[in-house]
Amino acid sequence: QVQLVESGGGLVQPGGSLRLSCAASGDIFRLYDMRWYRQAPGKQRELVARITSGGNTNYADSLKGRFTISRDNAKNTVYLQMNNPKPEDTAVYYCNADYSNYDSRVREVWGQGTLVTVSP
Repeated sequence: QVQLVESGGGLVQPGGSLRLSCAASGDIFRLYDMRWYRQAPGKQRELVARITSGGNTNYADSLKGRFTISRDNAKNTVYLQMNNPKPEDTAVYYCNADYSNYDSRVREVWGQGTLVTVSP
């Protein structure tokens, strides 16, 4: 059983900053790509950022320069640094990862989500 547990969500003012964390635990042999998604009320879930095990990153075009994804492989943890958030960034943020355990089969796992509200 593999779990992703997000933390760090909450209320943040526009122009402030917030850091989300997502820790993976359980029967993990190797973690591959890790991602952050978000889903705003009434909208589809969208990819925010992705980071490979080697540290290569990709971002949604609308978020480049404001959000930064990083990871600590020793801690099996991925982070999302949110700088200068805007009200339209209000959403539930989900962590997602590809992993394998000792059978080498690659699987996908999702976290439960953490709510970020950007408001004065």
